[in-house]
Amino acid sequence: RPPRSTLFPYTTLFRSHMTEEEEKKEILRNIINTRAALTNANKNFEFADTNDLIDYYIYRIKSIQAQLDSLIKLAKVRGIEMEKLA
Repeated sequence: RPPRSTLFPYTTLFRSHMTEEEEKKEILRNIINTRAALTNANKNFEFADTNDLIDYYIYRIKSIQAQLDSLIKLAKVRGIEMEKLA
């Protein structure tokens, strides 16, 4: 198993008391939450009206996208069917 990561602030992944099925559900929950955060950041970016806000949301979107990419890779490693997320 990969080491516990602080990359995902709302995750309880990699806890030894989780069954494999619970871990898969947690990964799916994190993917859904991260996608929602990405959607929210994109909407906020559209309404950013200062250079500071524009820079902030560009950084935030890139950061969330990196989190989402990592979660999707983890899901593939764990054999989670991504069609469940469509």
